[in-house]
Parts: sequence; structure tokens; C-alpha cells
Amino acid sequence: MRTENWSLELLRSGAERLLTIFILIMSEAFTQHPGKAVENGGAFKHVMAIALDPTASYKRGIVRCIVSREGDVTKSGYVDRSEIHHINGESLESFVIGKRVEIAGTDEIIRNLSDGGLDFIGFEDPDIFVEDSGLMHIYFTLPFLDKVKKHTLVHLGHAAGKDLMSLKMTMPVLTADPTTYEGAKEVSIAPINSQGVRLNLFESSKKEIDFTYSTVRIAVSEDMGEPWKFGETVFHPKEHDMPWIGGHASPGPLLPKTFIDVGENKLLGIMNGREANKRVGKEIKYGMFSVGLFIYDYERGKIDWVSPEPLVRDTEAKTITFASQFIETGKGEGILYAHVDDSFVRAYTLYADGIKALLPR
Repeated sequence: MRTENWSLELLRSGAERLLTIFILIMSEAFTQHPGKAVENGGAFKHVMAIALDPTASYKRGIVRCIVSREGDVTKSGYVDRSEIHHINGESLESFVIGKRVEIAGTDEIIRNLSDGGLDFIGFEDPDIFVEDSGLMHIYFTLPFLDKVKKHTLVHLGHAAGKDLMSLKMTMPVLTADPTTYEGAKEVSIAPINSQGVRLNLFESSKKEIDFTYSTVRIAVSEDMGEPWKFGETVFHPKEHDMPWIGGHASPGPLLPKTFIDVGENKLLGIMNGREANKRVGKEIKYGMFSVGLFIYDYERGKIDWVSPEPLVRDTEAKTITFASQFIETGKGEGILYAHVDDSFVRAYTLYADGIKALLPR
């Protein structure tokens, strides 16, 4: 065998061994549960974005239900109209959809935000946060279509109450810029830092010459119920050579230190990433959305690391695996919930020992 051919074979075999090792580690990092975590009873064809109530031992919560869908989720321009409904479960693996969540003061707030003829398409992608005082906060996406300018204004909405049955809506904690259309959605709540504030993370957007990218930004919160301040962008997909997250980045849940401790003032988090957009004729086609990992320094408001490869990609996913909730269930184990193709919610068990092998030293 010629020397250069031998060297090429050695490199190839080395790469194959590394891939094999990576696959073995991944197989020890999580398992995919069979079936669906949320039973819709035939009322809704598509459900997604589960958020569970810690005050009820995570046996109840809320979920986004798609009322109508126009277009194709794999291509730019599709429109989902949504509601948020209650869910209840006898276990952490099976929930049943109940009545629509009623939030006092909704009509007035939506009327104010839709001034100028904007089309509100419904509540999306909720998150639940409960303060030590017991006050419950709900955060959700508030999308408004501007049919004339063919843009969408996306605000991070807010409601609060003593429980899920007594919520009252406020103005958004983050309001989209009407000139750049840079908005806010998909919040990750950070611990309070030494300055007495939370440097929360959220998904925003940035229009570039080629495409509009989903980015991760900081939101400075001194009060969880009052308006937050827009902070800097801490992850822009275009600035990193990571194909799995080359077009869109969205922060998922931050994992408790009791599950995996990655250092002082730092938390391991779930990152939702999508491959770069592609132009196919006059259409913009989306890539695959997968679930990866990141390390967040919540004292400084910096993302120290994003996994070079995704962690979870559902076996049935054609275009989307998107995580929304994590529950620690025991020593070294927890359940991650993600929705598949914006259609149904799946549960996955994560294993701390397997995930640790994927982290930087």
C-alpha cells in the first residue's frame, strides 16, 4: 500500500472510531420513550411546548394547542393559530388535555398591542416560574402578524397569580422593536446573580443579508413581573461553524446543579438548534431542528460553550425536535420533554453520567 493511501485509511479509521465512540456515549446519555406524553383526545391534531407546575409535583401544567395551520412547517411563511390549555397527568409520562387557560385582562392587553390592525394569532410556547413567595409567573409568546408589511411582531408576554386558575395578564416583559422586528420568545430563567438581578436568556432574531437568524440574547430582570431590559446577543448562529445550529438558536431549560454541576455560577442548559436555511427557488426551506447542550455563566451573562453536535433528535422527526421542559426525577436522571415536528410531545430520560462524557473538561 502506498504511504499516502495508508495515511488516508488511518485517518478514516480514526474518524470512524471517534464516531462510534460518540454514538455509544449518546446512547448512554438518553433514552427515547415510546408513544406520546400528551394525549389530545382528538380535539387537536397538533400539540407542543409543554410547561409543568412545580407546585403540583409536575402532575399538571399547560400546553400549546394548534387551532389551525396554514402552510408547511418545513418552509418559511407557515402560520399556526394557537391556544394554551391545561393538562393533567397521573404520571410524568402521560398527560391529558383539559380546558383552555383563562387569563384575566387578556382582551385589553391584546387590544393595546394590536393597535394599527395587527393580527394576533394566539398564545404560544408557555413557561412557568414560581417565586419563593409562591407567586406564579407564566411567560408566553405573543405573535402579531402585520399583513401589510408581511412581518411578525413577537413579544414575550406575562401573566401572574397564585396558581394556574387565577392568572392576570400584564403588558409584555419584553416588547418587540417595531422597526427592526427583533422580538422575544422562549425564555430561560436564570438564578439571581451577585448584583441582585437575573440575566435571563431568550430567543430573538437578527436580519442579515442572506437570511433572518434566530439568536440568543440576555434579558436583564430586576423584577420577574415588571418589564425587563434587552441585553446583548450572546449566541449568533452565523458567527459559529456548527452545522446543527447554523441557522437558528433558541435557549431551552437550564438544568439544576443537583443533576449536573458544571462549576461556580454556571449551569448546564438545553439548546434548541436548527440547521441553516436554504433557498429552493423562491422558497426558504428550513433545516432540521435538534436538541443540544450549552453551559451558561449566569453571573456574567455569557455562554461559555455550545455542544458541537446535537444530543437528541427524535427517531420520528422529519424537521423538528424542540425541547421545552426538564424535570429531575432521581439521582443522575431526569425527564426532558420535546415536541416533534410541532405536532406532539415526547418524553426522554436523560442520564447525567452519559451527558458528562460529552462536556468539555
